[in-house]
Amino acid sequence: MIDAIDREILRHVQKDGRITATALAAEVGLTVAPCHRRLKELESSGVIQGYRAVVDAAKVGLAFEAMVFVTLRDRQHMLRFEEEVAVIPQVVEAVRLFGEPDFLLRVRAADLAAYQRFYDEVLVGLPGVEKLTSTIVMKNVKDGGQLPV
Repeated sequence: MIDAIDREILRHVQKDGRITATALAAEVGLTVAPCHRRLKELESSGVIQGYRAVVDAAKVGLAFEAMVFVTLRDRQHMLRFEEEVAVIPQVVEAVRLFGEPDFLLRVRAADLAAYQRFYDEVLVGLPGVEKLTSTIVMKNVKDGGQLPV
C-alpha cells in the first residue's frame, strides 16, 4: 500500500532521479534510514521501474519527430507487429489504441530525408500494415511528463 510519504518520495524522484538519499529524506521529512528503506521497497515492488537520463534529441542529431498512425489489415499480425516495433530504436514510443487506427508510434530521425528512408525501408514492411499516416511534430509542449502521484 502506497501512503502519502511514498507518494512524496515518488514526486521527488520523478523530478530528480539522482537525488541523494540524504536530500530526499530532508524533502519528505524522514531520517535517511527509513527514507532509504522506503525507496528500496518502491524499487523492489516494481513501483519504481528504473531511472534514466533525459537526452536532448536535437543535440544528438534526432531533431525530426513524427507521429505515425498505423492500421493493420487484420488482428492476426498484432503480436508480431508489436514484437518487431518494440526493438526498433527509431520508434521511441508505441501505444496500441482502441478502434482505428490500431497503433500510434512516436518516431525520431535526423531529418525529413532520414525519416522518409525509415518509412520506406522499415515501417511499410512491418507485419500486417495496411495503412500508415504520418504527422510531423511542430513543437513539443510537454514531453516525458511525470505521473500525478
